[in-house]
Order: sequence, then structure tokens, then C-alpha cells
Amino acid sequence: MQQKDVHVTGKCFGTAVVGPRGQVVIPVEARKELGIGAGSRLLVFGHFEGLGLIFIKVEAAEKLLDVLTNKLGEVARLIREGQSSKVGRKRSPKRS
Repeated sequence: MQQKDVHVTGKCFGTAVVGPRGQVVIPVEARKELGIGAGSRLLVFGHFEGLGLIFIKVEAAEKLLDVLTNKLGEVARLIREGQSSKVGRKRSPKRS
């Protein structure tokens, strides 16, 4: 299933009730819009100084990690280039 690029920053999908076994039902609108179905894996983070939870699809976290990993090589190259350019420069003598 191909998912469109959805930006839902700050969107409230409704409420959920925690059942006696600690289970939470995600509102149907959220599941449809975000492509969450039976068997979807979610990472769960505490937030808001212990007053809330954030759910993130594992696939989204993996995608973010892939992007960061790919960029690390580029950042390392820029750091090396910056260090080598400093080594090649001669400092001007201090004036008294």
C-alpha cells in the first residue's frame, strides 16, 4: 500500500480509553490516515514531563535513522575537510 505524504503536526484524532489489560484502541481516523493496521509496530515514548505518550511507527523511525546514517558520512567528510584546512594554514605572528 502506497502512503501519501501526510503532515499531521498538532492534529487531535480524538480520545482513547485504556482497558483493564492496559490496551488502547487508536481512533479509526488516525489508523486510516496514518496507515496503521493490525500488526503495525509502534514505538512508545513518554513525553510532556510524564503526562503523555507519543506513538511512532517503527518504519518511520527506521527511515529517520537511515537518513541520519547516510548524512553522518557527509558530516564526517566536512569535519575532516575543516580540520585539514586549519592544519594547512599558517598563523600570523602575534603583534606586541
